[in-house]
Amino acid sequence: MDNFGILTLIPPIVIIVFALVTKRTFEALLIGAVIGFFMTDKWGVLGATLDGFSTTAAENIWMVLVFGLLGGYTFLLQRSKGSFGFGRFVRKFANTEKKTLIIGWILGIIVFMDDYLNILTVSTSLRETCDRQKTPREMLAYVIDSTGAPVCVLIPLSTWAVFYAGVVGDEAGMASYGSGMDIYISSIPFILYGWMAVIVVPLVILGVVPKLFGMKKAYKRVQETGRVYSEQSDKYNQGITEFDKLMEEKGITDEDEKGHILFFIIPLAVVIAVTLYTDDLLIGLASALVVMAVMYLPTKAVPFGEFCEAFASGFASMVPMMFITIGALTVKLSMDGIGLPDFVINAVLPYMNGALFPAITFIVVAGLSFVTGSNWGIPALTVPILIPLALAGGANPLVVFGAIVSGGTFGSHACFYSDATVLTSQTCGIENLEHAFTQFPYALLSAILALIGFIICGFAL
Repeated sequence: MDNFGILTLIPPIVIIVFALVTKRTFEALLIGAVIGFFMTDKWGVLGATLDGFSTTAAENIWMVLVFGLLGGYTFLLQRSKGSFGFGRFVRKFANTEKKTLIIGWILGIIVFMDDYLNILTVSTSLRETCDRQKTPREMLAYVIDSTGAPVCVLIPLSTWAVFYAGVVGDEAGMASYGSGMDIYISSIPFILYGWMAVIVVPLVILGVVPKLFGMKKAYKRVQETGRVYSEQSDKYNQGITEFDKLMEEKGITDEDEKGHILFFIIPLAVVIAVTLYTDDLLIGLASALVVMAVMYLPTKAVPFGEFCEAFASGFASMVPMMFITIGALTVKLSMDGIGLPDFVINAVLPYMNGALFPAITFIVVAGLSFVTGSNWGIPALTVPILIPLALAGGANPLVVFGAIVSGGTFGSHACFYSDATVLTSQTCGIENLEHAFTQFPYALLSAILALIGFIICGFAL
């Protein structure tokens, strides 16, 4: 790996600026990846870029398949009218926007096992109800995304906890604190970004924290036009909007529909149960699709032709998000090649001291996770570097580890091309950057509160 010094900052800067100006996510990622590969491979950049994309796609085929099956699963819930049945049930308890969103927040906390499963469960449960109550999709997406990774890192039974416990458990200097899971559990009070992100959500829902910037515009759009998503997001709602148009033409309301709540509940229960049993969301989704076929076809809730069409349409609807995710992972590959993480870490090390170590750690890991979209890779890279430094410099290693996990969580939550952001925007049927921009002010608020907390902990502990 060559040493490019400050030039390693060029690709992430180009990505962020290009995306902000053009509102195009994949194109920004493609340009960033090409710049990174050009720096390492010069005029072999075309071959290096193609190799990077093909390698990333091959190594992450599981994620691609999860996205595709998720799209088919969501469309089938809609076509079976099971979502209408569940929506009627939810509206008995959630007859206002605030009640519905609070229920979404609670569901997000309950389904803590995995952020993908969390996003899937809450979005499919509440999107229809939120649409009927004229809640902007951006608001629902914010609630869902903020109870994804931020909740998963706070409960030691999630996939995130298992991963981070494995990473920190390898550090010899932490042996006195117990096993990796012991260390993780002891650090949970110091995963401050997770706490702040989860706490801010009900404050936004109840209006204690006001609607800001893009979110305020989203509510204004609904008030003026009645649209719960923008015209730019129409392409992510074709299957659903066409179905709604058909209902309008026939003069049918969702109250007249005969969609059974079990058509929704049973497939969702299968996803959750099988995922927990096998520890594999892909198997959970595939199992749910089999159950859907067994339930929908014999009862003619969804005829065979419509079943196949809905699955194919749902799978196809996820292709843009597949491109964005593969693009983000390829960018990470190119940035690793030019040494971006090493450069940033080495640049800030001279300014670290015991009291400020947790705060600086949070800033560094959050920044790297944000620009690379790597919410597990960057923390895994930084733990072997920063934990020994914390021990040697007199900083509390549990607080520092909490800062590392918090930084990775911020990256998952706030990065506009992280897998969680992409998946949330897709399940909510909105443009990826619209979701990223509308939730970013609240993610930044949570990050500022967490940073203040890390400064206090650094001096107090």
